[in-house]
Amino acid sequence: MDNKANRITLQNIARKAMIARGLEPDFPSAVVAELSKITSPAVNKLSTAKDLRDKLWCSIDNTDSRDLDQLSYAEQLAENKVRVFVAIADVDALVAAQSDIDNHASHNTTSVYTVARIFPMLPEKLSTDLTSLSFDADRCAIVVEMVVGEDGTVGQSDVYSAIVRNRAKLDYMSVGSWLEGTGPVPSEITSVEGLAENIKLQDQVAQKMKELRYEHGALNLETIEAVPVFDGDNLSEMRVEKKNRAKDLIEDFMISSNGVTARFLTGKNFPSIRRVVRVPKQWDRIVELASEHGFSLPVVADSKSLSEYLTFFKQKDPVNFTDMSLSVLKLLGSGEYILEKPGDSEEGHFGLAVKDYTHSTAPNRRFPDLVTQRLLKSAISGKPVPYQLEQLQQIASHCTLKEDDVKKVERQVEKSANAILMESRIGEEFDAIVSGASPKGTWIRLFNPHVEGKLVKGFRGLKVGQKLKARLIQINVEEGFIDFELVD
Repeated sequence: MDNKANRITLQNIARKAMIARGLEPDFPSAVVAELSKITSPAVNKLSTAKDLRDKLWCSIDNTDSRDLDQLSYAEQLAENKVRVFVAIADVDALVAAQSDIDNHASHNTTSVYTVARIFPMLPEKLSTDLTSLSFDADRCAIVVEMVVGEDGTVGQSDVYSAIVRNRAKLDYMSVGSWLEGTGPVPSEITSVEGLAENIKLQDQVAQKMKELRYEHGALNLETIEAVPVFDGDNLSEMRVEKKNRAKDLIEDFMISSNGVTARFLTGKNFPSIRRVVRVPKQWDRIVELASEHGFSLPVVADSKSLSEYLTFFKQKDPVNFTDMSLSVLKLLGSGEYILEKPGDSEEGHFGLAVKDYTHSTAPNRRFPDLVTQRLLKSAISGKPVPYQLEQLQQIASHCTLKEDDVKKVERQVEKSANAILMESRIGEEFDAIVSGASPKGTWIRLFNPHVEGKLVKGFRGLKVGQKLKARLIQINVEEGFIDFELVD
């Protein structure tokens, strides 16, 4: 195969991978028929819905995103406090529970973002149009309102229904470079009077929230996101994108909103689906890894100590911080969804160092968020819990399983894309780091390019975080296999 491959090859690989994992790449005919009857955005029938269309709402997302789930806005208060508003698309207004559209969404549980193509959880007529918080359109939303103190603490908070209007569709890259002083102010911002000042206020309060989370032990991990670049239908490169101030701003607001949502449901004596990351089982290897770099961690897992180690490492070796972050991330293990009933003790999220955490801010592309939205709307309007506890338990378990399947599909297609780009380099040697080690195999990640593959020769005794030199020996594009051998 040519070292450039067309998009169709990768799309076929993605479809096969989804079907193999029990995911549905296409919408069934019943969904298409039901969708044809939905012709316009929802009108908020609640008399309690607030009209907040006059506020300077904006969305900040990926450049090509059209499924806009949230908007944000901030107001300066006295005593250096700031009132932050996060509007979340009211997807439930058009997607009824137990409908054909809902049943399909509950099966896949999330949109699948492969290198070749996005397989949306909801039909695009909904997710990128009628339920999206699109530019210059009136939309129903659930608003999370929180008052943030000078030290970043969230004080008063509330959750309610509203009507909102997006004043500016912005993207992470241009807003991030502007906030960091490396690029101009985007024209979409300058065209709305007062928006530049408002986004700077949002950025300031988000930074304070982040600093407070780090003080409490949240982990400052730096990850890599590889974005495909196509020349027509041919894949030309996988471009690495890192986090920036705009991504941080949205992340910090979403984390706080998810905390407010969880506490709101608890306050109403409602159950919730929580997002938890348990205390890591491989803490001993994390301790060992820190020790190898001159830092002592306690024997018992402690997120605050780990956060201090990551800060120490970033100052000592900024060039290799991303690789250390990814090693720690692998050892932490994945998150899961659990049912939390009123009165249950909270499991918490080890990586974020928070106890109250649910997923609520992306109902267009994550099913747990849509379920949480239905719980919120019932709690807001004084209605009974819309799900049985057994249903919520089953949803939480199913979403955890499917999330794992989706990650594997996304990874496989990314590996196939990388395999295409690496085909011409068989026989070359690369500097690498061990990114995964288990009975199933040992995986390594190259420093340049940022490609992951399997070490099939010379892997015995290697541990996550060890550096080595490896030779590329074989590739299988269809399976996404990139195989290396250890160079002595």
